[in-house]
Amino acid sequence: MKIAGNRRALGYGGWVLALGVVLLAGCKRDAEAPADAPAQDPTAALPENVDAPAAPEAPVELRDVIENSPKAVIGISYPQDVSQYPGLAKALSDYATAARGELQQAVDGLGNDTPTMPYELSLSFEKLLETRQLVVISADGSRYTGGAHGEPLVARFVWLPEQQKLLTAETLIPDTKGWAAVSDYVADQLRERVATRLSAEDMEPGQLQESLRSASRMIADGTGASADNFSQFQPVTDPQGQITALRFVFPPYQVGPYSDGTQTVDVPASLLAPHVAPAYAGLFAKG
Repeated sequence: MKIAGNRRALGYGGWVLALGVVLLAGCKRDAEAPADAPAQDPTAALPENVDAPAAPEAPVELRDVIENSPKAVIGISYPQDVSQYPGLAKALSDYATAARGELQQAVDGLGNDTPTMPYELSLSFEKLLETRQLVVISADGSRYTGGAHGEPLVARFVWLPEQQKLLTAETLIPDTKGWAAVSDYVADQLRERVATRLSAEDMEPGQLQESLRSASRMIADGTGASADNFSQFQPVTDPQGQITALRFVFPPYQVGPYSDGTQTVDVPASLLAPHVAPAYAGLFAKG
């Protein structure tokens, strides 16, 4: 509005009146403008015992690897469609990268030498379970850098799609009391298994007792009441997708000699239920 240019034409009183109209209109617009709404907390509506979903990860492309050289052989394979879970794909990629990095460190240590047998990394990821609530991936393989045999590579990844994060042993069962119950059950199962196997062998009584004592020591060391000893596990589910047991996985050397291979023990949901964190109780079958 050309108020200044028309001041003389309007006269002093008219100019003041026009200016008042402009100011009044401006005040009215300010009064009508809504105040900024308070910021909303995206987790405010979540129950107290449910963790907020993690921030989405950037997409990760997983590609199988096959490489051969005089010094090293590398083979890594991934299941299809895992990239739809970016956080899970990143966890698999990170595990494979770490395993490959340790192999490369050993290869670099050779300098200009070439090993009699090429060093080797063999690693296979497989999808064991996929439901609305759970995606479970196994990683099995070995890394050979000399010696009589390779180093076992054993890992399990339990992904929660709704929360976009991995389910770990320490978050699933958060207290020592719970792990003590798991430890007692698993140790008893392993000791019974060893006793049955050794009793079937043709051994002198003294040799049998010594073998049982040695096996019991390894089992006790590998099944202490700590989440670290039970970090590798995979859910066993019913047709409705509810967890009926957890299969704890123990790589060679943890609870037995290399010759015993990877061992597993299924712990029923009925034993686990009293100790599972409330946020994950809904994953388990009732009764």
